[in-house]
Amino acid sequence: MVFSTVIPSSPVLFIPKRGRNLTLPKLRSAICCSSSSLSVSSQSTSTQFDLKGYWTTLIAEINQKLDQAIPVQYPGKIYEAMRYSVLASGAKRAPPIMCVAACELFGGSRLAVFPTACALEMVHAASLIHDDLPCMDNDPFRRGQPSNHTTFGVDMAILAGDALFPLGFRHIVYHTPSELVPESRILRVIAEIARSVGSTGMAAGQFVDLEGGPNSVDFVQEKKFGVMAECSAVCGGLIAGADDDEIQRLRRYGRAVGVLYQVVDDVLDAKVQKSEGKEEEKKKKGKSYVALYGVEKAIEVAEELRAKAKKELDGFEKYDESVLPLYSFVDYAVDRGFNVGVSSS
Repeated sequence: MVFSTVIPSSPVLFIPKRGRNLTLPKLRSAICCSSSSLSVSSQSTSTQFDLKGYWTTLIAEINQKLDQAIPVQYPGKIYEAMRYSVLASGAKRAPPIMCVAACELFGGSRLAVFPTACALEMVHAASLIHDDLPCMDNDPFRRGQPSNHTTFGVDMAILAGDALFPLGFRHIVYHTPSELVPESRILRVIAEIARSVGSTGMAAGQFVDLEGGPNSVDFVQEKKFGVMAECSAVCGGLIAGADDDEIQRLRRYGRAVGVLYQVVDDVLDAKVQKSEGKEEEKKKKGKSYVALYGVEKAIEVAEELRAKAKKELDGFEKYDESVLPLYSFVDYAVDRGFNVGVSSS
């Protein structure tokens, strides 16, 4: 999940609890620049949810805990490289925030979920470090600053990513309060993260993005982008003790939101590239719905994903207002109603 588009206003968004088949222009027309709250309406209630405030508060708490979790030790260089990417000021903390929101949906506490939330950010940062390498996506910038290999060299970037993956697992084991989270739940969380980053998850998506044919776009989008959001939502539910049906609903929700954000990113990037006369350059890079089918088809995909994500959340109506953060993430993925950082997450 990456957050990049900056809209400097503070809008009110109408978020229906039932998915609507709207085009992106229509979605954007729902923005009214007068507040930073999100208005979520149903047949009987109308609730204001301050997503920007929720997100900003959590970012501050998560940043503090991440800073504490990765102190500089010997050999100092590798820790500097790890901290450089994890603590980048442009990070949006989307995976940990989704994890916290999913946990709180079922009544879980932040004290219980923060170790897992921080671990997800470490894993996310590690995956971005490796994705940016010259032999992969070859991106020179990330999160508003030069990418890790640009600053520290390819060798150190590889080592920093390698070190962050196991550090995340260790952080969960050592820092999750045993009196709040049973060992069985912790084991399921670790297994979920391992599945998501390995040969059945992000690694598979990256490989097929590099080597697969044009018909592999669905697989690439799901594994390279959807799986991190899926894992984040599921881990939050696991920590809080959600039942199996609820976990599966979170899984489908998270996957849809993760792919939705990337599809919208690709649409917005395509428009920028077109305005700068660089359409062909963009099409050659990676496998996306925009590159394969064009902007209009990608917009249709975004509509479907938005409706799918909200449909999954409709099954959590019994949790009342606790589900509002998860609803609001869906519309933010499309409308980008406020800025929570500098560049790609």
